[in-house]
Amino acid sequence: MTLDPAVQELLARSAPAEAPARPPTAAELRAAFAASWRRPESVEPVASVTDHVVPGGVRVRLYLPESAIPVPVFVWIHGGGWTIGSIDENEVASRAVCNAAKVAVVAVDYRLAPEHPFPSAPDDCYAVVEWLAAGGAGPAVDPARIAIGGESAGGNLSTVVSMMTRDRGGPALAAQVLICPVYGHPDDGFGSYADFAEGYGMTAGAMRFFFEQYVTDPAQLDDPYLLPLRATDLTGLPPALVLTAEYDVLRDEGEEFARRLASTGTPVELTRYEGQIHGFYGLHTDLPASPRSHTHVAAYLRRILS
Repeated sequence: MTLDPAVQELLARSAPAEAPARPPTAAELRAAFAASWRRPESVEPVASVTDHVVPGGVRVRLYLPESAIPVPVFVWIHGGGWTIGSIDENEVASRAVCNAAKVAVVAVDYRLAPEHPFPSAPDDCYAVVEWLAAGGAGPAVDPARIAIGGESAGGNLSTVVSMMTRDRGGPALAAQVLICPVYGHPDDGFGSYADFAEGYGMTAGAMRFFFEQYVTDPAQLDDPYLLPLRATDLTGLPPALVLTAEYDVLRDEGEEFARRLASTGTPVELTRYEGQIHGFYGLHTDLPASPRSHTHVAAYLRRILS
């Protein structure tokens, strides 16, 4: 399928006037990203939004729907190559899923590389799951029904935390929602890295930059807690919904992981969003595909957490 016309317009608006003289630093990239992002003028109301600090210092944002009884919880992990981004950019998606699925959404503000390289991010996200399972979010949240999900690096961290809960005997997770996830390395030979290396938002060069920030020792690239496609055992993981974008360098590795996970007998639902680019779910929420994907995720969570 060709690029969605709305995506073509988005790419035309965001194309840089000229290439930078040198690669940006992580701090410069964060500043540029923050300057380019604007909170929507209006956001969907939910019953309440509160910020909390989990033991150990991780900040989270808790969105609650209207409900007279405790609701399940969906841990949301933002993208940004483990290097940029925050819980603020996913307000639209978090609120939409909170209301449509009748779940609490807990957005995680994990520590970023290079100041906090691997394994800081997965350790932070695992600590949030432990906090929820212990009832830390309060009586409005059911600590026995927890799902996890994220976009891009957040999808990577969602699966890594799922592996950690399996290997450490809990807390139990009901499902993982994996949107344009990172599971391999740019040198792994996936065709989508060659086909969409430039011109579609997320570039192959940007992914290399992010790995340079996150990884301090090349030997870490063999660690399944960094790259789940390195795992020799994918059994015992929770069911998964995997959404990929047709025009995305990460498309092929996300779909390969879905196939490998399904081969273990784990229920997996895989959908490729045709004509879309990286970030269509939580970042580029003005794209028509974005609200459709929020409805898709909410329906999956309602079904699996009921």
